[in-house]
Amino acid sequence: MVDYSTLPHNKILCIDIKSFYASCSAVMRGLDPLDCYIAIVGDKQRQGSVVLAASPRLKEEFGIKTGSRLFEIPKDPRIQIVEPKMATYLRISTEITRVFNRYVPKEAIHVYSIDESFIKVDEVLHLWGDARTIAEKIRNDIEREFQLPCTIGIGPNMLMAKLCLDLEAKKKWIAEWTYEDVQTKLWKVSPLRDMWGIGRRVEKSLNGMGIFTVGQLACYDLALLERKFGIMGNQLYHHAWGVDLSDLGAPIIEGQISFGKSQILLRDYKVVEEMKHVILEMCEEVAYRARTHHKAGRTISLGISYSQDECGGGFHRSRTIPQPTNVTMDLYRVCLQIFHEHYNGKTVRKISISLGNIVDDCELQLDLFDTGASKRRELGYVVDSVRRRFGPGSLLRAVSCASGGTAKHRATLVGGHKM
Repeated sequence: MVDYSTLPHNKILCIDIKSFYASCSAVMRGLDPLDCYIAIVGDKQRQGSVVLAASPRLKEEFGIKTGSRLFEIPKDPRIQIVEPKMATYLRISTEITRVFNRYVPKEAIHVYSIDESFIKVDEVLHLWGDARTIAEKIRNDIEREFQLPCTIGIGPNMLMAKLCLDLEAKKKWIAEWTYEDVQTKLWKVSPLRDMWGIGRRVEKSLNGMGIFTVGQLACYDLALLERKFGIMGNQLYHHAWGVDLSDLGAPIIEGQISFGKSQILLRDYKVVEEMKHVILEMCEEVAYRARTHHKAGRTISLGISYSQDECGGGFHRSRTIPQPTNVTMDLYRVCLQIFHEHYNGKTVRKISISLGNIVDDCELQLDLFDTGASKRRELGYVVDSVRRRFGPGSLLRAVSCASGGTAKHRATLVGGHKM
């Protein structure tokens, strides 16, 4: 049993703009976001293009959701296919954050994603009323000023607020959970992937252990979970009890911090050299993200997904190196090793790369046989500074100008999509 009297009892709001991209595009067309049929698609010219967002009615009546493909959308005259306007979405998201700032100071706001934010209202309850009253004010402001629908979950910590949002508020607009709701509401959740923080792989492993509900997870032997999942097993156990000690703005799941990049290719790649070009570009992006946070990592992962024309499939493998790194070519060499060991010659449609086992990039172990390590490390930071000042396309590797390169095209996009 958990002694909840010793845990934080804050008032955290988790605010989500419903089907954000689709709702914004609906409003821009003078439509009701909750009553129209809109799909936001990356590229209308490609039948395999991914659906980035779908309006609520399109989800409910046609089963189209994020991740569906353009060719899956029925030929119905009510359905509008729209390409994304990422720069506009970002501006709207920024303005919505300003609405939050009317009620709480900036340090009490954590923008979790373009359409989801956490705000802590403990310090302003005496000004605006209880947490539910504040949630209603914010929801009314967003609806009145932007015509956008939003749902809000309230909890004593970030985790509980997020779970409340996903599991109840999205059906009721506003809902609140306390620690007393853990056993009556959270423990009933099944399948496990419905709980935030549990993906299909983890769910499969837990199912193999005889765990099918959150309640079963909470009552499982902690030592066995830690033996199976390491620190993540400890977190899974305590999250099943609604325990979250992270500060506002910190990752809800500590220890899962990594830097990654996943890319669905614009076409099927059949030439190995073109695949290597994309892998190098993506290693550059992952290394840049790590350097931006002054981090380095020891575990490098490469995922390859084959084309549906090849009946799908693929592989995902990781390798841990002795010395933490954020140097592009270090990542690239390891990815190539993994690629050559597991690639079976099929057509490739998706590539993903990540850098984990993260540490602060504050020291470098010298190697008598590698005297240029420090120079390569510093060169990465210099290149980053040039790109930040003059744009991501100001310095590109030569492979980006080859037929298989994608970085030159992606440099013209916002968030990977059209502006």
